[in-house]
Amino acid sequence: MDVETTGLQIPVQKESWKTVLILAFQSLGVVYGDLSISPLYVYKSTFAEDIEHSDTNEEIYGVLSVVFWTLTLVPLLKYVFLVLKADDNREGGTFALYSLLCRHVRVSPLPNSHLTDEELSSYEKHSSDPAPITCGSRLKAALERHIGLQKCLLVLALIGASMVIGDGILTPALSVFSAVSGVELAMSNEHHQCSEAMFADLGHFSQLSIKIAFTSLVYPSLVLAYMGQAAYLSQHHDIRHDYQVGFYVSVPEKLRWPILAVAVLAAVVGSQAIITGTFSIIKQCSALGCFPRIKIVHTSSKIHGQIYIPEINWILMLLCLAVTIGFRDTKRLGNASGLAVITVMLVTTCLMCLVIVLCWHQSIFLAICFLLLFGTIEAIFFSASLIKFLEGAWVPIVLAFILMTLMYSWHYGTLKKYEFDVANKIPVNWLLSLGPSLGIVRVRGIGLIHTELTSGIPVIFSHFVTNLPAFHQVLVFVCVKSLPVPHVKKEERFLVGHIGPRQYRLYRCIARYGYRDVQKDDLEFEDDLVLTIAEFIQTGKAALNDSDGNWLREDENMAVVGTPSTRAGKIQMRRGEIGDDDDAPELKPPVRQARKRVRFAIPESQQMDLRACEELRELMEAREAGVAHILGHSYVRSKKRSSLLKKLVIDYGYEVLRRNCRTPTYALSLPNASTLEVGMVYHV
Repeated sequence: MDVETTGLQIPVQKESWKTVLILAFQSLGVVYGDLSISPLYVYKSTFAEDIEHSDTNEEIYGVLSVVFWTLTLVPLLKYVFLVLKADDNREGGTFALYSLLCRHVRVSPLPNSHLTDEELSSYEKHSSDPAPITCGSRLKAALERHIGLQKCLLVLALIGASMVIGDGILTPALSVFSAVSGVELAMSNEHHQCSEAMFADLGHFSQLSIKIAFTSLVYPSLVLAYMGQAAYLSQHHDIRHDYQVGFYVSVPEKLRWPILAVAVLAAVVGSQAIITGTFSIIKQCSALGCFPRIKIVHTSSKIHGQIYIPEINWILMLLCLAVTIGFRDTKRLGNASGLAVITVMLVTTCLMCLVIVLCWHQSIFLAICFLLLFGTIEAIFFSASLIKFLEGAWVPIVLAFILMTLMYSWHYGTLKKYEFDVANKIPVNWLLSLGPSLGIVRVRGIGLIHTELTSGIPVIFSHFVTNLPAFHQVLVFVCVKSLPVPHVKKEERFLVGHIGPRQYRLYRCIARYGYRDVQKDDLEFEDDLVLTIAEFIQTGKAALNDSDGNWLREDENMAVVGTPSTRAGKIQMRRGEIGDDDDAPELKPPVRQARKRVRFAIPESQQMDLRACEELRELMEAREAGVAHILGHSYVRSKKRSSLLKKLVIDYGYEVLRRNCRTPTYALSLPNASTLEVGMVYHV
């Protein structure tokens, strides 16, 4: 994306031409597989009934003209040269557009943003951005001010995401049927099976590789294939059977069986286009709190966009078999897939209009021209698909309604749960009034209290100490959050600060991830966290006080600290068995595993005051004693006076999904022996 066009400072990673060409080759099967098999059935479905009554070539050339301009305007002009530029830091799809808009309009699916979030490189704006009041600035102010408009934007993105997932169910079956039996599709359905998969699969490849593959090979090959069929049909007006209009009849007889085998293989591989796009969309939705938590497997160590989701893959397979057995008619299957695809394209067009005005800072006139040009074309296809509602087009609508209900229920419940946490959080001043001991017994070790709050003390803390008045000598309130950006630099990963004066040994650590980042799922997270706090202590940034001695808000004394891999020459952690040194205790527990001696290696060039040394030594001793994880286990219930709709969404929607979905990624690998769940009932 052009930095000057978008006003964003996004670091661009240079790729070698070898890498780009390899990605371009790989994209041929994944991104364009389904689009490339459209010549198998387009002319057959168009001339199946009346080609034998045509004495001229006008109709044949007319159909060729429609096919040519559709391929040129929609996949080539709209997606390859325009929509692909609206990537969210190299990520594509409906929710990538939504995330891009959220960043520029300062709208977030969950209101857990922090003041320092906008200091990240992905958020940074140029100081030279135009400031005059324009239509774009007024639209931005309206979106930031009105919650209703924000919900409409979210619903629009959810519609697009739901239709992409629904098409992931329909397209694989349709692709295979097309290659094997030569399906009879309506002309409004055949050209767009992959324009949207191209954009959604952007994270799996790259913008340049997709452009190279489409413009140099896919587009000219498709045009030549359609021209060749049109030339054959123009010379054979004596066709009496509809199967003779198909693609294979224009192929030399000796090559028909090899071409048939290639077509079947292309259909199988091409189904992966929409499936991988579905994986990308679902991961983005899940990271932004709009889809239940699922297991995501990263299949490449170099390209983080290449992912696999086992649960979704199995669900897609079962539903694909269900619609295939239920329909047993490829014509209705095509009608269903066509409506799903064209709906996603309309959603993309609407979101792109907002991107042009709000993100690219272009005039609203250009946005209107974009809408009129592509929106008109897609509206024609959409109306043609909607007419066939009773002939199969109702399926994607039902699927989208079910998916949207699940997704919005999850988002609504997550939002209400977070609002309850915010409304019931404990003021820091109340905690400080207890004194350094917090009014409880402080035991050895580090207590990690996992919370979604970025400020204040979570209610589970008071719930815990009320029933068990003892806690660890070092307390860390940990918030693992996803930002509406694809990636967060490792140098900007952690945000650390004191809660209260430093003698309280209370810290807050916010671990920030983009929706494309890989969150650590092993015990290295503990070491990263402890080293981050040690680095914060070593910098000598103590808790701040005003002139009257009152503690200042924690936002004002938090520091950005990178991961250990980014801190060369800084504090490192060393371990060894207790008893290895002469001055170490020799007693070892007979049953439990021997404890590890923990030492922080501090470079000689680093200077610290006595208070920082004492604080660092206590942190080291606490880490050696062990780490305990305190997790809140909430049960969300609607209030007694809530409406029937709210009770259905919360009690039978969100809560059922929460009980059956996976736990947060960071909690999957936590050791059971050192994990404690604090149960609470949230009445929202």
